[in-house]
Amino acid sequence: MRFIVKICGITRPQDALLAAEAGADMIGLNFWMGSKRFVTDEQARNIVAVLPVGVLKVGVFVNPHPLVVSETVDELKLDRVQLHGDEQKEAWKWLKQEKLIRTIRVRDEATLKDAHGWEAGLYLYDAYSEQYGGSGQRAPWQLLPQRARRPYLLAGGLDPDNVTEAIAIARPDGVDVASGVESSPGIKDPRKLRAFIKRARMAARKVGLSQTPS
Repeated sequence: MRFIVKICGITRPQDALLAAEAGADMIGLNFWMGSKRFVTDEQARNIVAVLPVGVLKVGVFVNPHPLVVSETVDELKLDRVQLHGDEQKEAWKWLKQEKLIRTIRVRDEATLKDAHGWEAGLYLYDAYSEQYGGSGQRAPWQLLPQRARRPYLLAGGLDPDNVTEAIAIARPDGVDVASGVESSPGIKDPRKLRAFIKRARMAARKVGLSQTPS
């Protein structure tokens, strides 16, 4: 499995292209209206239209109605669905396992149990936040190497300056970043974004995480 770099909170076509050109594997589009990085379906349509083949499109949802998600996936041809709220697994059995990214908001060891019962293609361990991510808070990296369900992405407070340390401690299968590569909410900073991806790849190689395509 290739080490995954996901750039989340994309709000503009030019930032999607920037992420793709810098080597991102996935981009995240936030459909939760409470987010500073919320995009409408029309904005999302303009973004996915410029993406090259091979970069996966992830729709990020918080406590949505399953029908809304199904319609959005079909309309925008999303590759993955990231459930980032307090969803109950029973309502999502229709979604293919490989398409699901399940977010676990980690505050302590007890909150790691929130992954139990979910069967997902990817898990995403984020810092606990009342506002459902994008807060820039750091996840408790040291809890994850032995306790996280795999494969998993590490999120929460990552940036170009700490991603090397984070990968060395947490040993994730990929990383996810939003605010750590921005100049302002929803606007990506080219220098930060390129540095983040470069350093994440170097750190993954250094600790022996796979870099070859799956």
